[in-house]
Amino acid sequence: MAEPDEEDERILAYLRDRADAGKRYFRAKHIADAIGLTAKQVGTRLPRLAEESDDVDIEKWGRARSTTWRVTPE
Repeated sequence: MAEPDEEDERILAYLRDRADAGKRYFRAKHIADAIGLTAKQVGTRLPRLAEESDDVDIEKWGRARSTTWRVTPE
């Protein structure tokens, strides 16, 4: 993975913690609310993090009103 910036690290840490606790499905808005970013900041980073992350598997799962992301620990 390329050198993540501070916001990437916050997103990954949140996803790691929640995935380890058993939560698997996330929306950018809820991640953003929990870590103090905007949904747009999170939503634009998740596709890149999905390709580059080595510690969690991030998969675009579904799209209703907003995209749902499935996250599993690797």
